[in-house]
Amino acid sequence: MGVCTFQGREFQIEGQLPEVGSKAPDFKLVASNLAEVTLKSYAKKRKVINVFPSIDTSVCAKSVQRFNTEAALHQDVAILNVSMDLPFAHKRFCGAEGITRSEALSAFRSQFGCDWGLLIKEGPLEGLLSRAVFVLDKNDDILYIEHVTEIKNEPNYDAALKVLQSTKPGVVAKDE
Repeated sequence: MGVCTFQGREFQIEGQLPEVGSKAPDFKLVASNLAEVTLKSYAKKRKVINVFPSIDTSVCAKSVQRFNTEAALHQDVAILNVSMDLPFAHKRFCGAEGITRSEALSAFRSQFGCDWGLLIKEGPLEGLLSRAVFVLDKNDDILYIEHVTEIKNEPNYDAALKVLQSTKPGVVAKDE
C-alpha cells in the first residue's frame, strides 16, 4: 500500500503498484463514446498510461494536453489518459481542448485503481486515482513507472518520453 500527499497531508492508497519488468495488469475502462476497452484493445502498440485524479484540475489538464502533443511524434504509441471522471467529462474536455491524438478513459466502474495501486483510500480525494505515468512495450511489459506522490505536481514528461525512445527500462518511484 502506497501513499500520496495533498495540501501537506499524507493519504493511503489502496493496492500495490506493479513493478518495472512485470506484465501490466489488464483493465476494463470506459471510453468517451461509452465503449468498454481493455489492455488488449491496444495490442501490439507501445503505451503511455497517464493516470490522474480529475480532468477538471489544471495539473491534470496539462498532463493530458502535453501527452496529446507528444503522441503526434510517436505513431505506434497509444496515449491513454485515465481518471475516475465520467466519460461525459472526458468528452467535453477533449472536445474543448482539441485532444485528438490520445484517448481519455474512465475507471469509474472498474477495479483499475486497486489493480494498479492508485486508488486513494482516504481524505478529500478518496475514491479518486493518484497521479502516475506508466510506459508499456508492445507486449504489455512495464518499462517505466512514475508515481507522483504529491498530487499537485506534474509528472516527469521527459523521463517517460525518453523511455519510449530507448530500450532500457527505468523507474522513478516518487517525485525527485
